Amino acid sequence: MIDIRGLRKSFGALEVLKGIDLSIHQGEVICIIGPSGSGKSTLIRTINGLTPINAGEIYVEGQLISSAGFDKLALRRKVGMVFQQYNLFPHRTVLDNVMMAPLLVLKEPKAEVRERARALLAKVRLADKEDYYPGELSGGQQQRVAIARSLCMRPDMMLFDEVTAALDPETVKEVLLTIKELAAEGMTCVLVTHEMGFAREIADRVVFTDGGRIVEAGPPEQVFGNPQDPRTREFLSKVL
Repeated sequence: MIDIRGLRKSFGALEVLKGIDLSIHQGEVICIIGPSGSGKSTLIRTINGLTPINAGEIYVEGQLISSAGFDKLALRRKVGMVFQQYNLFPHRTVLDNVMMAPLLVLKEPKAEVRERARALLAKVRLADKEDYYPGELSGGQQQRVAIARSLCMRPDMMLFDEVTAALDPETVKEVLLTIKELAAEGMTCVLVTHEMGFAREIADRVVFTDGGRIVEAGPPEQVFGNPQDPRTREFLSKVL
């Protein structure tokens, strides 16, 4: 589904990604962990073209998407993304927020989009909130609306960038449950997360990054239970 080769990214003089190689297969759940500033969020943002790269190649479903002329709109139909901030339109209802992109971007029929949006709100356990406004919801509920909104574009894969980082601890579980259900249905998922217990439970592979490089990658039982690299062991000793 995703093939990253020799990926490099700099912001001015600061090189944030220093030659990343990573392949992600259909139906896989990949959790990217690491200290702040290790390049995790930059890496995930390159996959749907939000952050342009300096060198290397990124292929999504066999298509080179890191070239200058690639159709980013076509890419974002395939690759859904949910951010730490919900970015919902405060003056639109929950249902309107979920329906907006398929209506405005894909020009799909309104009745069809409404039916799909309502099904997705039921899926994230918010069927009774469709006429509410974002400000009337908890942070966890808003984040689940953001997930439903992304799914309404019918993507082939989903990216999650620290989606629980801004949430109250009591609302984290409901968001993680929604992601867990998506993964169980076979959705290809890439998550940047600080939730180590969740990563251990849900991931097919855990990728540990530090200093703009992949230090270690493998099944969660290996990375968490028997890390091979001293830097991985040091990081995990502080967060577990």
